Amino acid sequence: MRTTPVDVNKLLQLWMEWEKGETPPGKVISNLKNAGLKEFLEEHAAKITQ
Repeated sequence: MRTTPVDVNKLLQLWMEWEKGETPPGKVISNLKNAGLKEFLEEHAAKITQ
C-alpha cells in the first residue's frame, strides 16, 4: 500500500511521454502503475460515487 500521496503532475508527465511517442505503451503502463495511477483512480472514483 502506498504511504506517500500520488503525484498527479508525475502521472501527467508519464502520460505525455506516451502521447509524444517517447515511451512505448507497455513501459508507460508500468510507470503509471508504479506512480500510483490505480490509487488515484480509486480515490477519485469513490468521491464521484458517493
